[in-house]
Amino acid sequence: FLSPGHKLSIFICSFMVAAPIFGYLGDRFNRKVILSGGIFFWSIVTLSSSFISKENYWLFVLSRGLVGIGESSYSSISPTIIGDLFTNNSRTTMLSIFYLAIPLGSGLGYILGYTAKKAAGDWHWALRVSPVLGITVGTLILLFVPEPKRGSVDQMGGRIKANTSWLCDMKALAKNRSYVFSSLASAAVSFATGAFGLWIPMYLARAQVVQKTPEACTKASCSNTNSLIFGAITCVTGLLGVVIGAATTRLCRQKTERADPLVCAVSMLGSAIFICLIFVVAKKSIIGAYVCIFIGETLLFLNWAITADILMFVIIPTRRATAVAIQSFTSHLLGDAGSPYLIGLISEALQKNYTMSALWRFLSLGYALMLCPFIIILGGMFFLATALFFLDDREKAEKQKSQSAESGPELTQAVLTVTLVKCAYLDFYQLPPYSCIHIFLF
Repeated sequence: FLSPGHKLSIFICSFMVAAPIFGYLGDRFNRKVILSGGIFFWSIVTLSSSFISKENYWLFVLSRGLVGIGESSYSSISPTIIGDLFTNNSRTTMLSIFYLAIPLGSGLGYILGYTAKKAAGDWHWALRVSPVLGITVGTLILLFVPEPKRGSVDQMGGRIKANTSWLCDMKALAKNRSYVFSSLASAAVSFATGAFGLWIPMYLARAQVVQKTPEACTKASCSNTNSLIFGAITCVTGLLGVVIGAATTRLCRQKTERADPLVCAVSMLGSAIFICLIFVVAKKSIIGAYVCIFIGETLLFLNWAITADILMFVIIPTRRATAVAIQSFTSHLLGDAGSPYLIGLISEALQKNYTMSALWRFLSLGYALMLCPFIIILGGMFFLATALFFLDDREKAEKQKSQSAESGPELTQAVLTVTLVKCAYLDFYQLPPYSCIHIFLF
């Protein structure tokens, strides 16, 4: 059907276009209805795509784009609901629980996608599992999750009176230095994870060829366990990273009010060291490379929930959905929308300049991937810049909320039902392109 890079690009482009629209709607209308509608839409499109034949190529392309639209509604709105239910350390904890499901769904997607294909003998069945989960959770949200009033927790029972125009929101976000720098740092994380997702399994496979472990593969699709192993590592490191990040931030807040961006900065700079080591040890030891990947990814994933918490601190409630959407747009645009293609382009350019060999194919891809730790270091510097302005921007947001608040009932609710949506996103159809299920598409 489609190459891995094309599937990724189509999904991300549709996601980026739709995210600002859902951000605008999420700040002005019933978020629960929009959220559930997006989940139902995503589930139906995913299920329908499993019945598309090879002859209907462009229909498959269209379905891939529609999946991105469905997910953008969910990704833009869900964190803002949690932000209106909890505050301070409790909000950090709940956002951490919420973001734990990202690596859980992604990592299990590798494993379950492979299992579903093997059990049914047909890759189409992998696309028929996650829609059931999505429809189930979308229904639970509609039935059991009330719509929280925007700003209810922030104002100790008050709520924000009215929304400003979209243009006013965008101007305010552009002037918010903490938001701008943390968004650029998030793009750096997206750049690295997008490139790693597509190329690291192939890099390790080439390393094994250099080490004379397997024979070089010349077929279009090769049997390779690196995707499964990498998927398992992604799952575990994502879980560890979010948990460690939340615990570290809560502890560091006792020492400094700038703990959130500082923890993110230190974790990214530390991650860059171990990611560099991957390319040093891979030629001699695959196990050593996996160890470096494990530590590097754990440190890289520390900032997932913390970045969302930074946004909640410095953005007023009536702008949060727009802020989350624009941050997602920026992260994809500057990150994983182009990083896999760029890494491949650099690797191919290096290969053309020298005699083709297994060793040089391995080295050229490694040299191209070395761009990632430098981008990660840049992201760490952006988080340091965020730390400089964090307290001022948080104070400005508090003043804005206090000036525009009015009395109202206090809302407290559980976040677990909303969190279940993430686990429903074991979406084998929209998995990273290096997953086994995408290998089975061809």
